[in-house]
Amino acid sequence: MVQNPLTPTVLTTPTPTQRLRRLRLNPSMRRLVRETTLTPDDFIVPMFIEEGLRGTRPIGAMPGQSRFGLDTLAAEAKTISRLGIPAVILFGIPSHKDAEGRENYNPQGIVPQAIRRIKEAAPELVVMIDLCFCEYTDHGHCGIVNTPDHRHYDAHLPHGYLLNDATLELLQQAAVVHAEAGADVIAPSGMIDGMVGAIRSGLDQSGFSQTSILSYAIKMSSGLYNPFREAADSAPAFGDRQQYQMDMSNSREALREAALDVQEGADMLMIKPALTNLDLIHQVHETFGLPTAAYQVSGEYAMLHAAALQGWLDLRRCALESLISIKRAGADMIVTYFAQSAVKWLE
Repeated sequence: MVQNPLTPTVLTTPTPTQRLRRLRLNPSMRRLVRETTLTPDDFIVPMFIEEGLRGTRPIGAMPGQSRFGLDTLAAEAKTISRLGIPAVILFGIPSHKDAEGRENYNPQGIVPQAIRRIKEAAPELVVMIDLCFCEYTDHGHCGIVNTPDHRHYDAHLPHGYLLNDATLELLQQAAVVHAEAGADVIAPSGMIDGMVGAIRSGLDQSGFSQTSILSYAIKMSSGLYNPFREAADSAPAFGDRQQYQMDMSNSREALREAALDVQEGADMLMIKPALTNLDLIHQVHETFGLPTAAYQVSGEYAMLHAAALQGWLDLRRCALESLISIKRAGADMIVTYFAQSAVKWLE
C-alpha cells in the first residue's frame, strides 16, 4: 500500500535508560547525592587588627567587614568559635611604620598582643599569622627595598628592588616572635625566594618545631587585591609588586614555586586569588598531596557585594556557589570574608 504523502511520518524516539535527572528530583535527593559540601570546618576567618583602635572600624571597600581593636577580640573570637569555624588569620595594622617594618618583629607589637588575647578567650581556635611586611613598612612593600640610604644597599640592583635575602632575616625574626606569642601557624605571603626554608630554620632553632607553616606558595599579582589595601593600609608608595608576586600567565612556574616550598618544609600550601586560579588549586592538590588552601580575596568579595547592591544577583546564592567551586577545585580550606555569613546561610 502506498503511503499518503500528506500523512506525517511517526518516528519512534528511543527511551533513555540513563536518566541523570532522577537524582535531581527533589531537594532531599539532591542533598543525598551531593558530591561537594561546605561546612564550617572549611573556613578561615581573616581579621584586621588595628593598633590604638577602640571598638571596630568599618572597611568601606568591603561591606560588612571591619578592623578590630584589641578590646573587641575576645568577644569576636568566641563568636567565631561558637559558629564552629576552626581558624582565624591575623593581619596587623601598626600605629608606626618604618623602612624595615620593625613592628612586625616587636614582641609587644599589635599581632603578638592579638594572639595572646584570642588564645586566652578561645584557646581552641587555630591562630594563623599572615607574615609579610607590607602592612608594617612605610613604603608598603613586602620587605627591605634597595635605597642608597639603607645599610643593605646594593648598587648593582635597581632602586626600589626588594632585597630578597635581607628580607629573609627579618622574616625569621618575625616568625619566632609570633610563635612565642602563641601562633599555631605562620603563613608567609610575600613570595620571597627561600621564605619557607628560612622560617622553618628559624622556628626549629628557637624551639618551635611544632609550629606549622602555611605558605602562600602561589600568590599571583592581581588587581583583585585593591580592597585589601584599604583594609590593611598597605598600598605601595611607589611601583608595584610584580617583581616578586607571580605573573598569573604562568602555570608551570606556579607549580615550581609550590614544589620549592614543599622541599623547604611547608606543611600546607595556599593559592591566591582563588577565582582566577581554580586550575592551579586543583593541580596543587593533586600533585603535592598536602593540605591545600585557597584565599577568596577582597576583590572577589567586593565584586559580589557590589553586584548584589545593584540588584543584579542574589548575594547568598552566588557567594555559596563561589565557595563550592573553590572547594570542588580541590581546596581543603578557604580563607574567606564570607566565612561567618556562609555558616549562617548553611544552617
